[in-house]
Amino acid sequence: MNFGFFGVQFSFGLQQSNMSAIYRYLGAEESELPILWLAGPVTGLIVQPIIGAISDGTWSPKFGRRKPYFLLGAIIASLALIAMPYSSSIWMAAGLLWILDAANNIALEPYRAFISDKLPKKQFSFGFLVQSFFTGLGTTVANFTPAILVSFGILALTDKMNNGIPVSTYWAFGIGAAASIITILITVITTSEYPPTSEDLKEIQSSKGNKNLLIKTFQDIIFAFRNMPVAMKQLIPVMFFPWFAMFCYWQYLTSALSLSLYGTLDETTSFFNKAQLLTGNLNGTYNIICFSIAFAMIPIAKKIGPKKLHFFSLAIGGFGLLCMPLLNDTDILFVLPFGSGIEIPQIYLFSFCMGIAWASMMAMPYQMLASSIPTNKMGIYMGIFNMFIVIPMIIQIFSVQYIIYDLLGQNPINIIRLSGIFLIAGGIFSLFVSLPAKADSI
Repeated sequence: MNFGFFGVQFSFGLQQSNMSAIYRYLGAEESELPILWLAGPVTGLIVQPIIGAISDGTWSPKFGRRKPYFLLGAIIASLALIAMPYSSSIWMAAGLLWILDAANNIALEPYRAFISDKLPKKQFSFGFLVQSFFTGLGTTVANFTPAILVSFGILALTDKMNNGIPVSTYWAFGIGAAASIITILITVITTSEYPPTSEDLKEIQSSKGNKNLLIKTFQDIIFAFRNMPVAMKQLIPVMFFPWFAMFCYWQYLTSALSLSLYGTLDETTSFFNKAQLLTGNLNGTYNIICFSIAFAMIPIAKKIGPKKLHFFSLAIGGFGLLCMPLLNDTDILFVLPFGSGIEIPQIYLFSFCMGIAWASMMAMPYQMLASSIPTNKMGIYMGIFNMFIVIPMIIQIFSVQYIIYDLLGQNPINIIRLSGIFLIAGGIFSLFVSLPAKADSI
């Protein structure tokens, strides 16, 4: 059921670790990076509520309710991934990112509702934490793929295409395209969907006869907004601060590492290339932690509840980001007993903390939401809930672009520090969410 989520997150992982570097290789300035990331939040803001509402009103005995949408999204995303490394200009890469993010959002939103459709409420923690496992696994493989290709001597660090983009990035995006479509197909072929109730089926059939389907879709979205459960409203700051923080993190980590560890922001140097590969390794590591502890979080969520677990997890992640500029890549934390030994430098310490925060972000808010909304409106409310992710991203883009970057001394390290503070703030707000008594102990 969750296996296709691996492919969706592989695609997102490639974006998170490589898009800023791709823009820099194509000539973008540091200050231009936020606006070039606008595609993700805007497409999410537009696509997810609409797809959610439409999928709620979809049913085919042969194809199901949600599966047609995440299959379509996977096909389009695969084509965009293949084309991305061939970008000849900043705006070609930005245009492809718009297509890629729209496709990923078409696939992602129905997948959230798909889990809620299939599971009883008492299994929501388990279902969303399993989804968190595949989120971590898919993003981990995506993040490590370029480094693996270089480390094993398949490609050289200095191998580049004519546009300046490393050949390792080209191969990673090709592998991502294959992963996206293959894993979604496995879910589509092997997993069935429950048919809607007789009442829901009547509503679906009546909507098919409505010539103004788009108008009805927007009416449903407006109605859902007006009747939003209290707990869902209280989740707004819980989502706002961490997702603002994560967008800062993804945009500026490579530059922050290059400046912190190597003292340069010059993208033409080998040090910047090293920082890009290290970004993939660090992001891959926090996703390893994510999928490694996802199942361990299940009994903890049952014991202390999703609110407290989310608070502690985000606080740990925020502390890790605040410590990141103090860490280095020369002191060794420990050695993994593989081959002649794999040394893990001190810089990976913050990545371990981020893995705990990321596992919780991928599961706990969705559990809190799913336990508070009507089952026959899962698609539309999951789509609206995504607005709580993408609106902070849009605010982040314009505020960092025109105010915060200058205010913080045009220093990417300070942007990472701000991310840490915002993660902790999101955790504090999670303690004030009002949940049904049963939901708080699931």
